[in-house]
Amino acid sequence: MNYVIWDVETDSADTNYATIIEIGALLLDENFREKERFSARCRIPQDRVPSATALCVNRSSIDLLTKQNLSHYQMLNQIEAKFKEWSPACFLGYSSINFDDEVIRKEFFKTLREPYITNTKGNVRHDALNIVRAAFAVNPDVLNTELNQKGNISMKLESLGRMNGYDTEAAHSALFDSELCGKILSEIKKKQTNLWDDYLRTSSKQSVEEIIKNETILTINEYFYSRSRLYLVAPLHPSNCIHPVYKWGQAVDIRIDVEPLFKLSYQELKKEMLKTPKFLRTIRSNKAPIIIDASYGMKVEPYSAIGPELLRKRAEMVKSNAKFAQDVCNILKENAEEKMQTSSQEDIEPEESIYSKFATDKDKFLFPKFHAADWKEKFSMLEKFEDQRMKYFGEKLIFNEAPEILPETTQKKIKKQIKDRLFSMNKEKWLTLPAAENEIDNLRENKQLFSFKSEEEKLNFLEDIDKYYKFLRDKYESA
Repeated sequence: MNYVIWDVETDSADTNYATIIEIGALLLDENFREKERFSARCRIPQDRVPSATALCVNRSSIDLLTKQNLSHYQMLNQIEAKFKEWSPACFLGYSSINFDDEVIRKEFFKTLREPYITNTKGNVRHDALNIVRAAFAVNPDVLNTELNQKGNISMKLESLGRMNGYDTEAAHSALFDSELCGKILSEIKKKQTNLWDDYLRTSSKQSVEEIIKNETILTINEYFYSRSRLYLVAPLHPSNCIHPVYKWGQAVDIRIDVEPLFKLSYQELKKEMLKTPKFLRTIRSNKAPIIIDASYGMKVEPYSAIGPELLRKRAEMVKSNAKFAQDVCNILKENAEEKMQTSSQEDIEPEESIYSKFATDKDKFLFPKFHAADWKEKFSMLEKFEDQRMKYFGEKLIFNEAPEILPETTQKKIKKQIKDRLFSMNKEKWLTLPAAENEIDNLRENKQLFSFKSEEEKLNFLEDIDKYYKFLRDKYESA
């Protein structure tokens, strides 16, 4: 299978409201030889406020955001077409599962497209950061590294690239970061050839669930407190080894003596599951977890002191105990239901609703027809969508791309919606103009230079962003 190494730069760190402003991607063959590359930049839609911090990090000036040939919608059209052309493939990015994948899903959702492009229609996805962390857990010397300010190994992409002899001057541009990610993965692929296929065998939720249901003892990798660790675990009985609500795999850390657990009453077990350190470990099936052979976990403390014979005995006891697995899953279900009952009941915004309600088959059928139509036809098609969110997104899309075809009443309505959001004085989920202006003031006082060569260069960059905020104020103030 081919690989797609990709990266996006955005105007915000919040995936619900972030706008992709740049993308870079490489198509590689199974031996990591480049077959094709793709990159694109776009103008930012004028219904949202870009974060000054995000723009400082990726060095996206206001000129870059306002004077590109491609509109945001046109760039997303190109991304969708290119990714479909390159499919099927394994999509890989650096920390992509929690960010890049989320952003592109939500961008596609908000522009009336099927959002799961990187893990459907034969595609699978993985995360280069997960692979890097696992590689270091197996062998701390797999790559040259430096220590961060806290004295831990830095696993930032730019740091790894620089320490391993690669030029990182252009880091934080999408195509460059894709190239750098590919080089780091290639190093790991060469140095840990015997583990490469194991790292990637968890690139789909289905394959992870199959491993959890069929195997008795596993080594998993987890990262917390800035350290990458290996854990030896035993999945629960196949009848109840998946979380009943969240659908993630469940396994017992076999550093502990499991027999006393089996003797606990239901209520005692429920209390035991609240204690730390927890005996139960979650394997997030849809997040590309790392699962490798049990022999790797047996080599590290505390498992190496216990011995393989006892470890395998404990694993077999866990795997064969159907009642214990059922009790654990019933407790997990109760806990999840209690959490949902006490969670916030406030209405979520359409931009945040991708996972709360999926588009209907009828609406999905209309997506390609919508994009093939001209702008007037697009507007008339909005009435055909069953889901009101699609009409909301469609109107905003047309407002940004071809506002002249909208009736005056619709234009006024959308402008009022935008004004209410941008000028809000409340602490909102999205970035408002008052919050953005406060952010700029803080950045001016902050001595952090990002990648600017001088304080003056940084201040000039921020001044241009401030002028853009003023443009937005002028544009919507009278709405």
